Amino acid sequence: MAEQKEKKVEDIKKEAEAKKCPVSKSLYYIEEFLAGPMCGKCFPCEMGVYEAKIRLKNLTEGKGSEGDIAAIRKIAAEMLDSSRCKRGKDTAQFILEWMGTDVYKEHVEGRCPDKECTAIIEYRIISEDCIMCGLCVDVCKDNAIIGEKKKKYQSGYPPFEIRQKRCTKCGDCVKVCPTEAIEIVDVKTKELVGV
Repeated sequence: MAEQKEKKVEDIKKEAEAKKCPVSKSLYYIEEFLAGPMCGKCFPCEMGVYEAKIRLKNLTEGKGSEGDIAAIRKIAAEMLDSSRCKRGKDTAQFILEWMGTDVYKEHVEGRCPDKECTAIIEYRIISEDCIMCGLCVDVCKDNAIIGEKKKKYQSGYPPFEIRQKRCTKCGDCVKVCPTEAIEIVDVKTKELVGV
């Protein structure tokens, strides 16, 4: 049984490593650790992981603060020292691995450098680069992109537009765009620019 749990932790780490953003990696690892291999026998791990999850979620949603970063750092350090098992210590080490970078601070400012935290990014079509091929419309399973293929558009109206409330930020449109006319922007940066 212990071997099965250990293998699960390895799988979780491998899946978390597939993500680009260190904050998303840590959140994924913590959520999966809570759902599966955490035994819950020691207080620092049991309570620490749950509190770290809340703080990491705040950061990925653009609601985080410097206090969240300090709390995550303290929680992970306590878990590293006080957890009874290797799984708890490995979880703490995984979180601490990224704490020395500026990525956490950038999330506090509402930016995800890896453009992966969906709550603080949005996809936008650059009108000047769009050739109105409609490939993005065809591939969008959420019907978030509106516009008509190969129709001339009046001044001031973009050929296609992404409805942000419908967009799940899957990235399929970016993959098929032949002119790279779809960009990913930070919501706060966009607001500052006044776009």
